[in-house]
Formats: sequence, C-alpha cells, structure tokens
Amino acid sequence: MPNIEKNITSVERRLQQAAREADRNPDDILLLAVSKTQTSAQVRLAIDAGLGSFGENYLEEAIRKIEQLKGRSINWHFIGSLQSNKTKQAAENFSWVHTVDRLKIAKRLSDQRPTQLGPLNICLQINIDDEPSKSGFSPQEALEAAVSIATMPNLRLRGLMAIPKPSASKAEQRQPFAQLRALQDQINGMLDNSQKLDTLSMGMSGDLEPAIHEGATIVRVGTDIFGPRH
Repeated sequence: MPNIEKNITSVERRLQQAAREADRNPDDILLLAVSKTQTSAQVRLAIDAGLGSFGENYLEEAIRKIEQLKGRSINWHFIGSLQSNKTKQAAENFSWVHTVDRLKIAKRLSDQRPTQLGPLNICLQINIDDEPSKSGFSPQEALEAAVSIATMPNLRLRGLMAIPKPSASKAEQRQPFAQLRALQDQINGMLDNSQKLDTLSMGMSGDLEPAIHEGATIVRVGTDIFGPRH
C-alpha cells in the first residue's frame, strides 16, 4: 500500500525544485493528481494531504467518485479521450476538460454546459509529435480552431495539453514541451487580450521537470502519487 502523503510530499519537492531552477514561482504550477483506477478512499487520503485537484480518464468511474466525494472541496479535471456521446456528462460534472481534440467536441461542451456552473475551462489537445496512434489537433489545426473556440459561449479556452512520445534524455523531453509553448505564443498573437491562453497542461511523473522548465502550469501526476495502477 503506497504512502500517499509521503509520495505527495516527494512530488511537491520535485515541483518546487524544478520551479526554482527555472526561476519560476512554484505557486504558479498546479499539481493535478491523476486518480484514474484509484478508489475514493485513496482520493480522500490525497485530499487530507493537501491536494484539491484531481484528473480522471474514464467518465463512468469518475461520476461515481464525484458522487461519493460530494461535499469535499475538489476541482475535477477530465483528462481522458472524450467521445461525442459523453460530452453532456463531462460538461455537467467537471471544472476542466483537457482533451478537446476537435471542434465538434468543443461545440457540444458549450451547448451542454449548465449556465449556472459558469464557463467550462478547456484545453486543446495537441498531437505534438504527429503520432498516428494519438488524437489531437495538429499545430496548424490548433491555430485555426482556437479562434473559433475562444468565442463559444459557456467555454473558457485556457490553453493547450499534450502527451509527447517517450524520450531518452531530459534535453529530448524538453523539445516537444518547448514546441507547445511556442504554439501557445502563436495562438495568443491571434487572440484578443481577454482571450489569451494562460495554461500549459504538460508533464507527468516521468517528465515533470522538463515540462516545468518549458512553462508547464499544470503537471498531471498519477503513478508517483498513488503507485502503479491496477
């Protein structure tokens, strides 16, 4: 049984050290605990250790946990593949969706977001390495999509998300993260001041330091908090 509190302390130290090395404020970086396949009891332990934001990949599993943990102060982020027939559940139950990979998904989320919940924060998923097995906008597609999505009611386009392919060295790990940051700069050059992107969701257990050096504002960590997934 992993010691979740000890693991969180270790990950937070890594985050803070990387931020210092990058001359950044650690408070500007959100540690998002990836709780997919974990139990509500394990999430409670992470909450008790000080975390408040959790990422889920599977809607049915996530909805159960959201119901079981109702009353706790949690920001729920959806970070899995989102099918068009599941957008209503995502729009009604989450504060963030990181995996908007086509215009159709954004439009459905906007149409289905309850207005009393306020705008849904979203990130565009970018296929930064042009991998055939991964979904996501190409960088060129993202430039065009961002302008359309930024004007959709009930959504707040916050930034970009990517999962680069594995790399052998820290220097190689930084390259796709730098590309994502450059893409964010390009998109911001096309948007009004009120629409500027402020979020880069990138970096996981194995590469959070390179991501932070390249400007990550959300790092998604599962294994190094909860241990290996079942």
